Amino acid sequence: MTDTPLMLYNSLTRTTERFEPIDPALVRVYTCGPTVYNYQHIGNMRAFLFADTLGRVLRWKGHPTKHIINITDVGHLTSDADAGDDKMEKAAAAQAKSIWEIAAHYTAAFKEDVARLNITTVSEWTVATDHIPQMIAFAQKIEADCYQIDGGLYFDTSKVQNYGALARAATEDGESRIDPVSGKRHPQDFAIWRTSPPGEQRQMEWDSPWGRGAPGWHLECSVMSLQHLGHPFDIHTGGIDHREIHHPNEIAQNQAFCGCDDTGARRWMHNNFLLDRSGKMSKSAGEFLRLQTLVDAGFHPLAYRLMCLQAHYRSELEFTWDNLAAASVRLKRLVMALENLRNRDDGSEKGDALPYLDRLDAAVSDDLNTPKALPVLDELLVDKKLSPTVRLRATASFEPVLGLDLDTLTRADLRVRPASAALTEADIDARLADRKQARAAKDFARSDAIRDDLAAAGVEVMDGDPLGWDWKIDV
Repeated sequence: MTDTPLMLYNSLTRTTERFEPIDPALVRVYTCGPTVYNYQHIGNMRAFLFADTLGRVLRWKGHPTKHIINITDVGHLTSDADAGDDKMEKAAAAQAKSIWEIAAHYTAAFKEDVARLNITTVSEWTVATDHIPQMIAFAQKIEADCYQIDGGLYFDTSKVQNYGALARAATEDGESRIDPVSGKRHPQDFAIWRTSPPGEQRQMEWDSPWGRGAPGWHLECSVMSLQHLGHPFDIHTGGIDHREIHHPNEIAQNQAFCGCDDTGARRWMHNNFLLDRSGKMSKSAGEFLRLQTLVDAGFHPLAYRLMCLQAHYRSELEFTWDNLAAASVRLKRLVMALENLRNRDDGSEKGDALPYLDRLDAAVSDDLNTPKALPVLDELLVDKKLSPTVRLRATASFEPVLGLDLDTLTRADLRVRPASAALTEADIDARLADRKQARAAKDFARSDAIRDDLAAAGVEVMDGDPLGWDWKIDV
């Protein structure tokens, strides 16, 4: 198999560059993780699917990788800048629970979604509140680049050169999201440590040289990435929204910490937005789309993974139920094709599948171009010049990159029962068995009656379906 150079886009330079690891023995990657004040919506999960694909491709290319994702359980305000309440404090008050209970519940829910989406490249989860002493020590080292106001310790962005170069705020309106805070010297300045207001006690607060309070949101990622990955490390990822404020602030802190122009990571990578015209992507809307919403509607989580893989990570992707349904059908076709090959596998070695693996390698080496890789898999599965044995072995080589569980996924797995379904799968299968007997006995009246009863319960009998699925539940 050929070894195509891995080319990855760098948001800092706005160019696609050849990836060369700092240390060939271990590539180090940091991904901005969730703030665990609520469930993650499917737009959030696209960022982690992108990071997982990056990790899978790095390993496919032969790079041992250490991949960190953080858990934010303190410091993130309702604004991405420096205004509003702490999201964790606000959620705890609304639900009459402790912040620790809120964090534990939503961390567990997030990790369950991670598992259901087959996100497997995480080496370590780091938790913000486990690093408070390190954050205070980091802040003390950069204190000369900060100043104190009533609200706490703030970073003076005029002290670092080229602040905001990642966002290119001057030309891309990146500063428009920065809210005013009384006493700040410059609009872009941001909180390193936020002191608790007089007479107010937070559930999460600690003593510091600048008063009792909590760290700023941006501080935690600088501390955890540099502590666990070293300085500099290879790649920092996140959603494109982080490119405008959060990551420029990380870079400023990192440069102050090292006293140099190094941004902390050699390469900054961002996935684009998942768009939803219904307006249910934002948690602030109250009702929002999460992975469980898709499962409750009858879709396997890996159908959503496939939907994301069908678009390049730097492209906007629109979520519609039709798009998800199309991805689900494609996943079913893949599963059926593999089941057919397994049934016909006689162990014979016929043909050479290496050209398909070369094409896979070329696609994902081109800035993780999974939309280009997927058709290669489709072609491989139907190539009759190759024996089933050869095709099955080659398909298994796609799994480490795509993560669709095609080596174990079955038709039964993909038959997800919607939460609104009145009948269980066992009920439906039993009724279909009766109908099959009726049709074999040419009792078409009974067959039609069973079909009509199932239809009344929302179950569509799929006679003549080219995929060979027996039924589906209308939702």
